[in-house]
Amino acid sequence: MVKFIISCFFASLPMQFLSAQVNGQLSLTEAYALAREHYPVTQQSKLIEQTAAINISNLSRGFLPQVNLSAQATYQSDVTKVSIPLPGFSIDPLSKDQYKVVAEVNQLIFDGGVLRQQKAMQQLNADVEEQQVQVELYQLKDRINQIYLGILYLDEQLKQVDLVKADIQTGIKRVEAQVQNGVAFRSNLNVLKAEWLRADQRNIELQATRKGLLATLGLFLGQPLPENIRLLTPRVENFTLQTTFERPELRLFEKQSTLLSQQNKLIRSRNLPRASLFFQSGYGRPGLNMLKNDFDFFYIGGVRLNWALANLYTKRKEKELVTVNQKMVDIRKETFLLNTHSQQLQQSAEVEKMQQLLAADEGIIDLREQVKNAAKAQLENGVITANDYIREVNAEDQARQTRITHQLQLLQAQINYQTISGKTNE
Repeated sequence: MVKFIISCFFASLPMQFLSAQVNGQLSLTEAYALAREHYPVTQQSKLIEQTAAINISNLSRGFLPQVNLSAQATYQSDVTKVSIPLPGFSIDPLSKDQYKVVAEVNQLIFDGGVLRQQKAMQQLNADVEEQQVQVELYQLKDRINQIYLGILYLDEQLKQVDLVKADIQTGIKRVEAQVQNGVAFRSNLNVLKAEWLRADQRNIELQATRKGLLATLGLFLGQPLPENIRLLTPRVENFTLQTTFERPELRLFEKQSTLLSQQNKLIRSRNLPRASLFFQSGYGRPGLNMLKNDFDFFYIGGVRLNWALANLYTKRKEKELVTVNQKMVDIRKETFLLNTHSQQLQQSAEVEKMQQLLAADEGIIDLREQVKNAAKAQLENGVITANDYIREVNAEDQARQTRITHQLQLLQAQINYQTISGKTNE
């Protein structure tokens, strides 16, 4: 348990304190909410949404008219000539220097559904990235659980130290009276006082460790926590073993599979022909009348059909790649389910073990308390020494500490089980 507390203490991440203040008490549910709100990765959700909106907006402009401007000036070694002599009629040859300025407007009318599929891909990509954020935020619960339960454990230990100090103080008062009456040695009194100081040292150590864990928890929650804050013990009601999972990782696998299915649709759309309307207008020499060697305006309009047949060469391989990626997602999902089910079984066995140990703890504490009370009466009557009394006080203290440990271990096992199952009792 000491290693557990130390590991929790060093699990902190640097975060900036915020001005919002927690009240005099804090629940595990509130800790979850504050940690999610102030964890840096939370900011990614808005950025993912903004990125997707920008990309989809840009894709939507694909059906807007596309305007192209071009200009050229050329000189050629020869031109077309009419060498047939016609009576009373002559045709001047074209100039070898030619000029052209052209503006062309294209309006896409059919793209095989490529733009629609690309917009769907952008949205699905954003969904996958957002779900990855949710997975990371869910994993944050494990850290909060460890730190929160570590503080609860220390709180119970502090209560037990107070009980031990009270028992020792009772013994000190009784032995002081015996020393004053000359029926007990002062060494007996010194033994009790030394043991009281040792218990007080333990109190100081526990308080220092609790202060460190509170600072760590405060970092995750984005605000400092007062040392006197009271952490509420989580209530795990109607605890039952789960046979299904509701983890965000499973939703991530589903979204990844949907994204791969969308890739197949995009591949099909890219292999369909594209149709568009176009209108071209320009000014140059020569114009559309190749026999007129003067600068002139011209225009042309019509329908254009394009079909990139080269995509058909890679279509089958692209679909095979999507199938391979889908199998990889399925394997990761099966691996996750196997590992999660294994963790469930471990925590289930831990819950059962702790329940049995706690049942035995009650009997042990009852017996140790009876022995200690008898020793207290014997000390008052001078039958036993202070060392004998301290031994029984420590034995009861150890039994109660063991119960505290088992209680927190049971609570931790139950919370861990529900967190693993995705059905955390909040």
